[in-house]
Order: sequence, then C-alpha cells, then structure tokens
Amino acid sequence: MPAPLLFVASGLTLYLGAAVAVGLFDTLGAPTVSWWRIVLAAVVLVAWRRPWRRRWTRQELVGAGLFGVALAAMNIVFYVGIDHLPLGVAVAIEFTGPIAVAAITGRGWRERGAIVVAAAGVILLAGVTLEGDLARSDALVGLVAVLAAAACWAGYIVLGKRVAGGGAGIDGLAVGMATGAVVFAPFFAGSVTTVVPDLRLLGFLLVVAVCSSVVPYVLDQVVLRRIGTATFAVLLALLPATATVVGAVVLGQLPSWPEIVGLVLVSGAIAMTATGRE
Repeated sequence: MPAPLLFVASGLTLYLGAAVAVGLFDTLGAPTVSWWRIVLAAVVLVAWRRPWRRRWTRQELVGAGLFGVALAAMNIVFYVGIDHLPLGVAVAIEFTGPIAVAAITGRGWRERGAIVVAAAGVILLAGVTLEGDLARSDALVGLVAVLAAAACWAGYIVLGKRVAGGGAGIDGLAVGMATGAVVFAPFFAGSVTTVVPDLRLLGFLLVVAVCSSVVPYVLDQVVLRRIGTATFAVLLALLPATATVVGAVVLGQLPSWPEIVGLVLVSGAIAMTATGRE
C-alpha cells in the first residue's frame, strides 16, 4: 500500500483514539490516560511480538529503550496539550518537531524556508489561541505542553528510524513501549486501583491504546523501513488536516479562519521539505 494511504489510515485511528481519550480526562486526568495508553499498547505488542525470542545486542536494547522513553514522554505532554487546546491546533503546533528534523537534515533553501513558514503558522495559531475564548492560563499550559511534545516528536522520528533501520522494527517498538511504561510508572501507577476494577474504563483505555498507539506506531515502523527520515516527516503533513477533521466531527471543535490559515502554513512548511529528499 502506498505510504500516503498508510498515513491516512494511521492518522484517522490516531486521532479517533485521541478523541476518545479526551472523554476520559475528567475521570483520570490527561497524563494518566496517556500513561495507560502506553501500558496497554505495550501489553498488546509484547504479547503479539514476544520480543524475548529475538537475540538483542546491547546497542539495540538501549536504542529501543530511548525510543520508547521519547515516545512515552511525547504522548504524555501531548495529552496535556489537547486537554487545554483544540485538537487540530495542538497537532499543528506539535509539528514543529518533524519540521525541525526535516530542515536540519536537509541542505537546500526549501528546508530552511520551511522553518520560516512553519514559524509564521505557529505564531498565528499561538496568537489566535491566546486571544481566543480559552482562559489565558489554559492557553499557556497547552502551548508549552505541545511545544514540549514537538521536541519529543523530533526525538521519536530520529530514534525510530534507527530502531527500524537496525532491523528490530516492531519488536523494537514493543520493547520501547514497555520501557516507556516502566520509566513513567512511579508517577502514574497509583491509578491501578481505580482502573483495573472498572472494566468499562479499562475497555475505553484499551480502545485508546490500540487506536492511538498500536495501529499508528506499527504503521510508522513499516513505513520507516522504506523511506528516509525527512520523507517520513513530510508525510506526517497529512495529519494536521486529519486531526482538524476528527476534532470538528467528534469533538465539535470547529476551526476559525485564522486557525485554518495557520494549519495550512504548517502543512505547507512540511511539504516544502519534500523536494529532492529521500
């Protein structure tokens, strides 16, 4: 299947899972919901792949572990972001991470220009958010959280490429997910007594884990073996539009015209980095 179609499928499941997660924030809190997403995704992937059957080098294990920590951190701060900002806006601002990867690894004027275009889009989105109906404190927390998620996303792309290129692939993803879950367990494991007895809540969290972690990240690993890091970042430009559509349809978060312009600028910045890249 062509990479763009894989990314459309990935994006739809990713943000449908995020929309379900938003409905759980009042019960558990955004960071805790995100941690359970990682935990349950790790359980599914480890049970499926049984990575202990593979012979691992120390370098592969360390790489998979770092990848998993970056992935878990990205998810946690992103969920904090979407708890305070509209889904489409949060996703667009988070894209400064992939744009930075594509621009830093690029050599031409398009990659450098993409930073300027992306900055214009992010500034517009941030300005609209700060001047909008949201409380200023909510807007600031959300903006800081999604910018932190952007930094983690950049690390996820670079480390994920190494895991995929090293041959570990989905087995590396399983180890990484498990590592990320364990590293952040001291902060969120206290919720076990709330979640485990509530089968309905556990079921919703499993839906979030499968839709937002297992399906899209497995597809990421498949695609990362076929394409370069910069091209992968470019294909992610399909996601802001997907997130905006899901946010509008599922959460009723209709974007304003200035927000749409900001989204277009960010997606255009990523597309600019595509020319001549492999």
